[in-house]
Amino acid sequence: MSRFPEILSDEKLNERHIDFRNALYDLSSKDLAPDNFDSLIRIYTTTKQIDYRNRILKLLYDQTHPKLHSFFELAYKKERYLDMKIYALRGLALFSEEKEMEKLVNKLKGTLTKREQTTPYNYQEYELLRGKNALPFLVEKYKYTSFKDLLEQVNEQYERMPEAFKGHFTTDENGDTVQLKTAAESSKMIRDFFDQNKV
Repeated sequence: MSRFPEILSDEKLNERHIDFRNALYDLSSKDLAPDNFDSLIRIYTTTKQIDYRNRILKLLYDQTHPKLHSFFELAYKKERYLDMKIYALRGLALFSEEKEMEKLVNKLKGTLTKREQTTPYNYQEYELLRGKNALPFLVEKYKYTSFKDLLEQVNEQYERMPEAFKGHFTTDENGDTVQLKTAAESSKMIRDFFDQNKV
């Protein structure tokens, strides 16, 4: 019997309903069967909730069913947040050769360089890219030079940030946030930085 919640298959239900949200967040990738992918893809492509898209990418990025190849291509093009692009890339890597990955990674490297110039204190994005379920996972699993180079670039840009923006949180193997500092500590460090530098 399927453990996929019926509420997620109901196209008429308001996605902002708390039961809908809870069902999506209580879902595990182990609960999924290929019949469920269409419902998740529909939610992903129609929702305006970024956190729902993020959740769905994480639920699907280790699934190898052929119908997901085109989904990950779409997700990679759609996403603007680099961590979500990496999650789409993680799914896409299951279906693609190293050369195809290299082309996508080269574009990402250019985007990452621009990010450093436009948002120099974007520590959340760096921490997500460095999380155990993101670039380190891809480097470890595939050993592609392009993935290693991208992770190296992320680490170099991260290191160039002021200390006040480092080490606040990370993500574990499941993509769950692990706080390394309390919210009060993080807030004080960042506030002190801006006060001292009059930024």
